[in-house]
Amino acid sequence: MKIKTDLGECIIMLYNQTPKHRENFIKLAKKKTFDGTLFHRVIKDFMIQGGDPDSKSAKPGEQLGEGSVGYTVPAEFNDSLFHKKGVLAAARDNNPEKASSGSQFYLVQGKVFTDEQLDAAETNRLKFKIPLWQREVYKTLGGTPHLDRSYTIFGEIVSGLAMVDAIAAVTKDIHDRPLADVKMTVTVLKRRAARKLEKTLNITLK
Repeated sequence: MKIKTDLGECIIMLYNQTPKHRENFIKLAKKKTFDGTLFHRVIKDFMIQGGDPDSKSAKPGEQLGEGSVGYTVPAEFNDSLFHKKGVLAAARDNNPEKASSGSQFYLVQGKVFTDEQLDAAETNRLKFKIPLWQREVYKTLGGTPHLDRSYTIFGEIVSGLAMVDAIAAVTKDIHDRPLADVKMTVTVLKRRAARKLEKTLNITLK
């Protein structure tokens, strides 16, 4: 998958461990549902959120985030998937099943954590132990550990992580919407381009 904006582009690998989210994202991309939507909620050192269908025709300053494609996707939690920098995850409202929005998603920027901060997160927010190998990633690459096992992660950026940093740095209003619209197009990579990238990065793309 490719997400392209005026502030850069990135290539995303979708996870096989989350098939419902993977197939839904591909379906929406093929239907061009995302094209022209905005990254409407941007918080530096946290994440950039987009995919609200209402953002295609939003007026300047209009508050966004309530748009829907009319359905949710059942949660697909996997303990091996965690909120490291660059992951793609599904946004959601507050619901007991933690079902995901049908279209809204976010890309994690996050920040680097210390052991003390991770200890505090385990005690105060997570109520479970972060595996040591995941701790090392949070202490080096960074991420947002307090979201783990609460929001479905279904992919990660394999090329173009700088796009997230660039969008996270823009000037925004009191609702965290960028003052200058950041529009996106989301496309499924053509087979030849995907195979070439897979060989270069030694991965499997969707």
